[in-house]
Amino acid sequence: MVPKSGQPSNPSWFTPKRLLIIFCVINLINYVDRGAIASNGVNGTLATCTDSGVCTAGSGIQGDFNLNNFQDGVLSSAFMVGLLIASPIFASLAKSHNPFRLIGVGLSVWTLAVAGCGSSFDFWSIAICRMLVGVGEASFISLAAPFIDDNAPVAQKTAWLATFYMCIPAGTALGYVYGGLVGSIFNWRVAFWSEAILMLPFPILGFLIKPLQLKGFGPTESKQTLTSIEANVSENGDDGMRAEDQASIRESGLKSKLWNQFARFSKDMKELLHDSVYVVNVLGYIAYNFVIGAYSYWGPKAGYSIYHMSNADLVFGGVTIVCGILGTLAGGVILDKMNSTIPNAFKLLSGATFLGAIFCLIAFLFKGLAGFIVFFSVGELLIFATQAPVNYVSLRCVKPSLRPLSMAISTVSIHIFGDVPSAPLVGVLQDHINDWRKTSLSLTSIFFIAAVIWFIGTFLKSEDLFNKDDEDESTTALIGKTKPLLEGSSEASSHA
Repeated sequence: MVPKSGQPSNPSWFTPKRLLIIFCVINLINYVDRGAIASNGVNGTLATCTDSGVCTAGSGIQGDFNLNNFQDGVLSSAFMVGLLIASPIFASLAKSHNPFRLIGVGLSVWTLAVAGCGSSFDFWSIAICRMLVGVGEASFISLAAPFIDDNAPVAQKTAWLATFYMCIPAGTALGYVYGGLVGSIFNWRVAFWSEAILMLPFPILGFLIKPLQLKGFGPTESKQTLTSIEANVSENGDDGMRAEDQASIRESGLKSKLWNQFARFSKDMKELLHDSVYVVNVLGYIAYNFVIGAYSYWGPKAGYSIYHMSNADLVFGGVTIVCGILGTLAGGVILDKMNSTIPNAFKLLSGATFLGAIFCLIAFLFKGLAGFIVFFSVGELLIFATQAPVNYVSLRCVKPSLRPLSMAISTVSIHIFGDVPSAPLVGVLQDHINDWRKTSLSLTSIFFIAAVIWFIGTFLKSEDLFNKDDEDESTTALIGKTKPLLEGSSEASSHA
């Protein structure tokens, strides 16, 4: 950044590539935790006894705390409570606090919460810790993608986003293996403590290293305003103002600040909801995530029922891991080659989802396992190619200062209306139909709805607002007057 004085600031330790690597490692550890708590080594089983009186001791969290299946299911999704509540809050706070420091705060909460999971003593203690894990994650998911978008080379922006989002399937898969090994060799508690140790350097880094500024957020205005208020109170106090009056002024200032924060959040939300490009993109993403969420929960059981797989977990897990990594990376590279624009992103989203849906539908029509695996693998490759483009649209169809809120609301929406209700609804459908092949075909057809919604997006009038100034926000007064965020700009990186 170049401050108003015209003197260049000391460069941050972060370079664009270091930033990407660090964010990818953080994302990987985050999703390793998601996979680990679902692994047999960490999640475990209840104690069982046969009719002959032979009993087997329970293992993992479920065995130690004697959890029923409902409680066990609550633990796997408890993080969403914190995530859904805290995501908009962190995104809104980015307007008045340094976003990079907010990530540091969030990762600190995450680290302490995961360590708390390892030290928990009953269902409620670990459930509360899992909710706090979601709070810690909220700051990262809202703010990491805008930082990457700011600093990626111009010709590789979507590919860099794809690299970041590729860590989701890779981390989850690694978590299954990690949780199984650590849980069986040591103890399920060690798995959580080790995750906390692995994450610990990153919140420390966030606080000790010179903070980065996010495009669209001026670094000095809010601090200057606060300093001015404090100075006025101090001066008045020197003039003989009573302590009660000073306290009243401070209380009034706090209420005003909270009201301004709420008013700003309401204004930003109204702007997002009136953005037809953003709304269409998120609606398509909800339909897409509805299917993906149900696939991840019911896929192995459907595969076992339809094709009598003895290793359904391994087959579905392996296909999802490989196709998730390759498909996500390919989607980012392809959009960069097409020229990264919002209309091109919608074309890729609709085309890849439509073709992927066809391959997945055909896969479930096969009676043999070999044909299913081949067609389902191609379908998943195409389906996962959407990860980078859909997030690219969410970042670029809004002004820079709205990007954290844009990512937060997108994440909240796809969970509340997508993968959270999809598993139980598909379960109800299966109870009614009692045929996993028909249920799977019905579920997969929803991909066509996502493809149609995204196809509509290609006809909408869209504008890349990455370089648009925020004229009404005092905290974004430096937009358009600043140099790239990191030493070694994205333009310079593109020539490297």
